[in-house]
Amino acid sequence: MTQSQAAAGAELRRTLGVGDAVVVGLGSMVGAGIFAALGPAARAAGSGLLPGLALAALVAYCNAMSSARLAARYPASGGTYVYGRERLGAFWGYLAGWSFVVGKTASCAAMALTVGAYLWPQQAHAVAVGAVVALTAVNYGGVQKSAWLTRVIVAVVLAVLACVVVVCLASGAADAGRLDVGASGGAGGVLQAAGLLFFAFAGYARIATLGEEVRDPARTIPRAIPLALGIALGVYACVAVAVLAVLGAGGLGAAGAPLADAVRAAGVPGLVPVVRAGAAVAALGSLLALILGVSRTTLAMARDGHLPRALATVHPRFRVPHRAELAVGAVVAVLAATVDVRGAIGFSSFGVLAYYGVANASAWTLSPAWHTRVVPAVGLAGCAALAFALPGLSVAIGAGVLAVGAAAYAVRRWGRRT
Repeated sequence: MTQSQAAAGAELRRTLGVGDAVVVGLGSMVGAGIFAALGPAARAAGSGLLPGLALAALVAYCNAMSSARLAARYPASGGTYVYGRERLGAFWGYLAGWSFVVGKTASCAAMALTVGAYLWPQQAHAVAVGAVVALTAVNYGGVQKSAWLTRVIVAVVLAVLACVVVVCLASGAADAGRLDVGASGGAGGVLQAAGLLFFAFAGYARIATLGEEVRDPARTIPRAIPLALGIALGVYACVAVAVLAVLGAGGLGAAGAPLADAVRAAGVPGLVPVVRAGAAVAALGSLLALILGVSRTTLAMARDGHLPRALATVHPRFRVPHRAELAVGAVVAVLAATVDVRGAIGFSSFGVLAYYGVANASAWTLSPAWHTRVVPAVGLAGCAALAFALPGLSVAIGAGVLAVGAAAYAVRRWGRRT
């Protein structure tokens, strides 16, 4: 086998078109977050929820455009880990990859536990482990199987959300006066709400991390990312308006399950089990896309020696990073079986914003022209503002996780020099 043949054997198979890539992004974005994030965001911003959603969408758009430009230039697995390494240096790429892998592994466990909590609360951990094993098996069989399952999940979730919007807006309980966009939570509340809602948009990065499995990435990725983001924003805006019109900012902030409470208040309690099932399916979609993204970033970091090189192996038949997928699945399954991380992953939020901060800084270097730097500059400033507007504990834990990663990098470099 020649060196070029060996290199080709280590690459993933390019099978995803624009439609597939959009679906993968939607499967990540239109997930469990919309079922849960509206309540905390309303508590933070009060009647400023909708401006918070708009701000989150603006930052997400800037990040999406930066990611699209970079993904077209560097169509390899790993996303911002690769972009940071190529544009800013090895350390910044590593730090982005570290924050993504650690933070999103915890998010995977949280999504798995969300599935368990909705489907069988008394056996949430067992259901969570089963979900992780099943979805890891789907991913192992090839990215096309993952994209097919994601299509089904996205269709189900969008149907459930459409029912919620129609039921709420058509009910006598809806009142347009509750949509007052004044920021009763203050500017800080709007920023914090935007920070909480931003992560409902963060799934478009999954398209970039799959760059090595997309056909004609220079054309496909720049089209798929903004298209997926635009669809998700439209869905979120409709849901937020419908739920606010029924519950108001105060009622929404006090709701434990905002969408279920909204349909109950709209006079259709029979729809509550459907909403709960939709939340479970949405969490499955988020978990599937998260495992895909984390395993591809793991693959890229293993190729560079930041993680065990054995994890860089690509399956000869399925053309997927099977060892990375199995490793990620095993870690997530252990976490889901032993720890309830749903209330302890604040650092994931900080880490994701740090990840996108590196993406915007990388995009800044692509061209010296000022008009091409406006979007990454706004995106970088937005990431910093939203990150430090998060609750203090989340900021402290997130900064601590990044510091641990930086220390590990320094120790590894020192060991190689001695």
